[in-house]
Amino acid sequence: MQQSSSSPASASLARLDGRSGARRHFRLFDYAMVAFVAILLLSNLIGAAKLSWIDVSGAVSATPWLPWHWLVNDSGKMLFGAGILFFPVSYVLGDVLTEVYGYANARRCVWAGFFALIFMAFMSFVVVAMPSAAEWGCAQSGDPAYAGLVKASSAGAVCQSTYVSVFGSTWRIVLASLLAFWAGEFVNSFVLARMKVMTEGRFLWMRTIGSTVFGEGVDSLIFYPVAFLGTWETHSVVVVMVTNWALKVTWEVVLTPVTYAVVGFLKRHEGVDVFDDNTDFSPFAKAPVA
Repeated sequence: MQQSSSSPASASLARLDGRSGARRHFRLFDYAMVAFVAILLLSNLIGAAKLSWIDVSGAVSATPWLPWHWLVNDSGKMLFGAGILFFPVSYVLGDVLTEVYGYANARRCVWAGFFALIFMAFMSFVVVAMPSAAEWGCAQSGDPAYAGLVKASSAGAVCQSTYVSVFGSTWRIVLASLLAFWAGEFVNSFVLARMKVMTEGRFLWMRTIGSTVFGEGVDSLIFYPVAFLGTWETHSVVVVMVTNWALKVTWEVVLTPVTYAVVGFLKRHEGVDVFDDNTDFSPFAKAPVA
């Protein structure tokens, strides 16, 4: 089904329903999917292992009535996982994919990212488990600060320890990451697609932020309890879960102008606007036959 869109913002675009959008070949879709999967993998691989901080002592002093003790330590620093700086970008791209190409095409990207994460976890497990050669050298083994450890063991042993600290993950964290990503991304795409139909394509900012609130909420509700409940204190799990969810949603709000620009660029070049009027929203639905 194809007709002109009733949305003022996309009046010059051909309107496609969900099934037609799923069958259509788009010129830039493959590039968008590659960007989505690449950012997903890199944010999990590079940023996830590092704990960082931001000094919010000025804000604490200016607003002493707020419950800052839940969020900051005694020196006024708020700790957070470095991965949250870039992982939310995958949700922004998920919004773009659903908004421009429809839920069915976004579903393909989620499954591609899910299986890519499984392969990354499997590859990390295999490589980390392999024995390290004593002659293996790295930045730490050449650092004078580690000279005693190298002498007591070997350069390879020191490098293996640092390698495990970066690429090694417990089965709980791996499972939590997979489940949280899968559920969160599908909720994000579903909410955005339904809101687009309800609003007739208006209020993009409301759809992207609203879908992120629910998608990141599901992501956080699954990841932190599955990964850390019983290992961390329950209070710490709740605090980190809520603060990280709030930071991710805030990041979505900050990136709203970027989302508008990317969506506008892709729609102009594709020439269509996909509305999921008659879409099967099951994550396991097969793509319609052309």
